[in-house]
Amino acid sequence: MGRVSGKVAFITGAARGQGRSHAVKLASEGAAVVLTDVCEQIPGIRYALGTEDDLDETVRLVKEVGGEVIAMKADVRSSEQLGRAVDAALSRFGYIDTVVANAGLSAYRLFPELTEQEWRTTMDVNLTGVFRTVKAALPSMIERGQGGSIILISSGSTFRGGGLLTEYSSSKAGVNGLKRSLALALGPHWIRVNCIMPTTILTGLVDNAPLAEALARGVNGGKPFESHEAWIEAKAKALRQLHILPHPWMEVTDISQAVLFLASDDAKYITSEDLRVDLGFAGK
Repeated sequence: MGRVSGKVAFITGAARGQGRSHAVKLASEGAAVVLTDVCEQIPGIRYALGTEDDLDETVRLVKEVGGEVIAMKADVRSSEQLGRAVDAALSRFGYIDTVVANAGLSAYRLFPELTEQEWRTTMDVNLTGVFRTVKAALPSMIERGQGGSIILISSGSTFRGGGLLTEYSSSKAGVNGLKRSLALALGPHWIRVNCIMPTTILTGLVDNAPLAEALARGVNGGKPFESHEAWIEAKAKALRQLHILPHPWMEVTDISQAVLFLASDDAKYITSEDLRVDLGFAGK
């Protein structure tokens, strides 16, 4: 028996990165998983987002560990699309008791260059997308009357903000505020609501050309890095200084372990928590 055997988890942003890792981890511990991702480029986002092929690969990996899975293309900017995914989950599995609101992005602009459209897009995905995700799954969770766990992937950037993450950290701070309100509202239903607060994880969200170009302006005299390896080395040097534990970033599996914990009955009395898995980023 796995730690989440019998549970059904609804996960957004599951085509790659954190979302893929969370799906595989929960499936390996016995949960059925319902996966969504936008699977197309969003205007104004200058790095590659997950694709349908990426989502198919997540499905393959889930099945490889013996998991039951449904995967659908769905944009967290669309309540209708999320609703269809939830309906498919309820038709197949009968219920959802775990939500992992993971979908997120960033424009990577300094504030003077940040456009209103980039601000709106980030807010629509990172904050309002979480609202829509919870709204889609929640009625069936309440009706079932068996409690559940809602896990919101926030960010350690909320403790510092600024730089290239103005709209991103603002949106994630909103997620933390939403968590508090949801926890208070849903506690009587034994539905727990918590945030996970990671520091940097080397996924496509942070290993991309726009961010490399921006960092080059700050640490490489404005010159492009000679290679991807040089960019990663410079990023590692810069990030290591931000952490109490002297390491530049974490692996996606480190966050998936926290997701597993919060989804499991081991965390049955934990709600309204900001779980910092961040190498001491927020404490330095």
